[in-house]
Parts: sequence; C-alpha cells; structure tokens
Amino acid sequence: MTNKPILLVEDNPDDEALALRAFRKSNISNGIEVARDGAEALDYLFARGAYAHKEGLELPAVVLLDLKLPKIDGLEVLRQIRQNERTRSLPVVILTSSRQEEDLVRGYDLGANSYVRKPVDFNEFVTAVGQLGMYWLLLNELPY
Repeated sequence: MTNKPILLVEDNPDDEALALRAFRKSNISNGIEVARDGAEALDYLFARGAYAHKEGLELPAVVLLDLKLPKIDGLEVLRQIRQNERTRSLPVVILTSSRQEEDLVRGYDLGANSYVRKPVDFNEFVTAVGQLGMYWLLLNELPY
C-alpha cells in the first residue's frame, strides 16, 4: 500500500468531517490533506501560494474531488489537472452529492477516473469511502 496522502477537496465542513471519520473507520492510514476550495486544491497540486514550499514533493495517491466548490469549481480543477504534464495521470475520483447528469458526463469527458455520489446515510458513506480506499490505495497500479 502506498503511504502517499489522499487529497480531499471538500468545502462542506460536515462532509469533510464525515469523510475523515469514514477514513478512520475504514482503517485507511494514509495522511489526508484537505483543500476547502478549488483554488487551494490547485495550489496544493502545483506547489503555489501557501504550498510553494512543497515544490518537488510527490503527488497524492488519489484526489477525491467535490464539484460544487467556491473560487474554482471541481470540473475546472479536473480540467487543469489533466492539462498539466505532471498531474495528467493522477487518479481523480469525483465524490459529490450532485445529481446532475451533465456533471457526470462532463466529469468523465474531462478525464475523471471515477464518479461517486455521496450517500446521505453515514454507514453507506463509510462503506463507499472504504471501498474507494481499498481500490485506489491497494489495488490500483499507479504509473508513477
């Protein structure tokens, strides 16, 4: 299993707390970095702004990306990730409560690896996050 961190891009404090609790409950020991808007996520990934000191550090194992974000929306974050040579193959899972079909289609068109709708029920959410962790951290072969 990789010890790389997981980047959780989530602006809702309740959903962030649920995700962190679900990771702990699923025994996912990777560090979790949280970006609370799209601009912060891009700064983290591209070592800009408050994250400029991280230049050259390895990328996260996976990005769990909400779509409805302040400053820069999740689809634009995904577009910029896929346009950059360094982050092009970074696994990105859209983890959102959006039920809009156009978000699903556009997410896959922009190169999302997976699209998971956040379950409202906590136990279902824990199960979903645990399965995400098992796949992206244990089973998936990363190209870097």
